[in-house]
Amino acid sequence: MGFLKKFFRNVFRDGTTPLETSSFEHLSEEELEAHLGVSRYGGFTLTDAVRPSYDLQVVPCQGYRHDSYHDEENHSTVPVLMGAVTREDLFEVFMDLLDPLGNVVDVVLETSHRREQKGHTDLYREHIDMPVLKSILWEYEDLLLNDGCVGLAVLNPGIPQEVQLDEHKLLIIYGENQGPFEVAFRERDVRLDDQMRFITEAEHVHSSSDQYAQQFDELKTRLGMDCGY
Repeated sequence: MGFLKKFFRNVFRDGTTPLETSSFEHLSEEELEAHLGVSRYGGFTLTDAVRPSYDLQVVPCQGYRHDSYHDEENHSTVPVLMGAVTREDLFEVFMDLLDPLGNVVDVVLETSHRREQKGHTDLYREHIDMPVLKSILWEYEDLLLNDGCVGLAVLNPGIPQEVQLDEHKLLIIYGENQGPFEVAFRERDVRLDDQMRFITEAEHVHSSSDQYAQQFDELKTRLGMDCGY
């Protein structure tokens, strides 16, 4: 087995499909590279952060749906919006979704760069002015869109509401008042489809690089994040 396929299987594979039934299991390196090179599906373009299964169990597309999150600790259910936006518009839509959170917010950076550790590391920064935050995030747009080991959450605990751009580059909004966020989606031609499926709901793979890991360290320093949460 060649290095590329071995590296892909051991490091970047994600999802719940057992290895022996993986759609990547019997691919040649040429087939694998060809699949990784495909980013456009119809009118939807993926970032470089993630790719779907080889057999396309879920075909990437644009839209959003209603969902919910059940908090076991507090025995409560929180309304959720989940959205997928084509690469060309994704970061601008994310920035639009931050506006309803207010002028001062908290920020969480999620990283899984250190793959010798299981799970993720979360870094937390409280009380940052929204214009300052947006200015910093625009500087790191490439990292935040194309690194499959980085996720970002912006929240206002006083409302409470939270907007995530996760490792899969999905947009996820938690909170009761979803109206302003749905307006932001519709204004960017992201349509409601409560039957749509997301890339996370089937086998998929993540991509990153040493360069992105270095940029992540720079970003967390810019945001004043020196410890885990």
